[in-house]
Amino acid sequence: MSEPAARVHPTAIVEADVELGAGTTVWDHVHIRRGAVLGRHCIVGEKTYIAYDVRIGDLCKLNAAVYVCAGVEIGRGVMVAAHTVFTNDRFPRAADPDLQQLATSEPTEATLRTVVHDGATLGANCTIGPGLELGAFCMVGMGSVVTADVPPHALVAGNPAMLRGLVCRCGALVARATAGAVPAGHHPCACGRTVSWPG
Repeated sequence: MSEPAARVHPTAIVEADVELGAGTTVWDHVHIRRGAVLGRHCIVGEKTYIAYDVRIGDLCKLNAAVYVCAGVEIGRGVMVAAHTVFTNDRFPRAADPDLQQLATSEPTEATLRTVVHDGATLGANCTIGPGLELGAFCMVGMGSVVTADVPPHALVAGNPAMLRGLVCRCGALVARATAGAVPAGHHPCACGRTVSWPG
């Protein structure tokens, strides 16, 4: 049996050379720039922006008004909640140093790459700094500002985001951090899985 085709709302802008996987749904007023690739069975919420050559894996959910800039790669089964913003430049300027012309908005050699690994969750209104890795099945609390790499299964929150605990693949909290640290070892979850720390 064949898989359903991708569905695109009539108000969405999907530029040339964009690849949409089978069963992916793109909602109203989304803008997806050239060269972006989205996997199978994804949902892209209204007013979301996805920049040039972004890669998004299968089974991802991007809620309303998410901003995914150039240089971002999102793995399989990632949840990006509403109004999350990615960044890709540590030293952004609107114009050249002499203020004679606008700086380019195209990706350049200074564009930093951010990778969000499989199964991660980013809560609503997060800001993700440039050039970071967010580990598999990590969870970023709503409203957080992420300025450093996040290990797999880590729960981080705050501004700047700090380690608050560990979460299972199912999303449940399995250990709390004390003074920014979680005891090393194996932390069982009620679902039957175990999270090892460090991973």
